Amino acid sequence: MRETTPSILTVSQRRFAWLAFLAIAVQAPISAHLLQDDSWLLSILVGMMIGTLILVDDAQRRQPVADSVE
Repeated sequence: MRETTPSILTVSQRRFAWLAFLAIAVQAPISAHLLQDDSWLLSILVGMMIGTLILVDDAQRRQPVADSVE
């Protein structure tokens, strides 16, 4: 049985996070062009938070598996 490194997100959650990140990346510039106020900045903030979560999860997945002592 292959051991995996602990990470924050499951595989399906990671896929959903990437989908949300890409959707926000497309939506934010369109909102910035169409809206007169600066409410589109919230989309940028949420996108940065999701991107940071993906980066942290990726860093945890790349750490070597600790040897278990039995």
